[in-house]
Amino acid sequence: MIVLKAEQEKVLNALQAVAGIVERRHTLPILANVLLRKTGGRIELTTSDLEIQVRTSAELGGDGGNFATTVGARKLIDILRSMPADQVVTLSANQSKLTLQGGKSRFTLQTMPSDDFPLVQEAADFGPAFSVPQKALKGLINQVHFAMAVHDIRYYLNGILFVAEGKSLTLVATDGHRLALAQATLAAEIPKQEVILPRKTVLELQRLLRDEKDGDEGLIEMRFAGNQAKFSFSGMEFVTKLVEGKFPDYNRVIPKNHKNIITLGRAPLLASLQRAAILTSEKFKGVRVNIEPGTLRIASSNAEQEEAKEELEIDYGGDSIEIGFNVTYLIDALSNMNVEMIRLELQDTNSSALITVPEQAGFKYVVMPMRI
Repeated sequence: MIVLKAEQEKVLNALQAVAGIVERRHTLPILANVLLRKTGGRIELTTSDLEIQVRTSAELGGDGGNFATTVGARKLIDILRSMPADQVVTLSANQSKLTLQGGKSRFTLQTMPSDDFPLVQEAADFGPAFSVPQKALKGLINQVHFAMAVHDIRYYLNGILFVAEGKSLTLVATDGHRLALAQATLAAEIPKQEVILPRKTVLELQRLLRDEKDGDEGLIEMRFAGNQAKFSFSGMEFVTKLVEGKFPDYNRVIPKNHKNIITLGRAPLLASLQRAAILTSEKFKGVRVNIEPGTLRIASSNAEQEEAKEELEIDYGGDSIEIGFNVTYLIDALSNMNVEMIRLELQDTNSSALITVPEQAGFKYVVMPMRI
């Protein structure tokens, strides 16, 4: 039976859309496979890692009739990638094997039964659906994702908090040393829903979301349940487990009424920090920031007694402050923004700093000081 017959590019795009979550090595070998389920001329592709399930469907030709099997996702992608984009490829099934042909190339791949593929059991209690433009959600994720914790024992920090309430959607990420918050306005009011999306889900959404199309095709529909979230966009369906636990009260962490405020260019500050970072020690990424009327100085040094000094002219007439920061935390935030000016709000040497954007009320980045 001919399972599909289409151009390499079309088949590869459908496979790559679902293969991001597939691990090359897994305790369950079948999870390295993609489930192919054919109904007439339409084929549905599904992958899973038991926590996340991604599904898409495409018209990829082939014989009519129904058919289902599973085959190694990465192998199939690697083979397709090695072929020309405009080449017509054929995938045909014969007993427990699949044969992929393109031009004079022919590959025979082992399959595993579709009935053995562990599909994620969808929750029965999904809340009301709401939609936002994919571009807006991708923008929010880009603004906060770098502040997520990695393998933290406080597992609820290894992800992003989604809070949908009224007409606003807020995303918050923190690793205990810094916190990033971004907000967007929704088209319609929705009841309050609060969930923590796991790190892997966040990074996969970031990869899959498109940021060009508007209209219905450019929207992502979201639904949250007690322990699951469901996203539908661009012909794809994405179901993921949620992180259980109580996220910290982020409103208490965000400083209010810092009296020393500096507005300065993002790019010059980022460039100065990146240069100063070269001479910080691998383990200890500290830089000293000195602020006084008219001038901002950045200094760093390392165990070899090398040092870097940077100076920026600023429009500032407040207190003189010397404060230390982990330079990586500042660089992460500044390099994930695409704005011209930022606002830096400080209180004193021991209080956390707040970075905001003059024309974007919905973005806040808090970074704790460091003793140097």
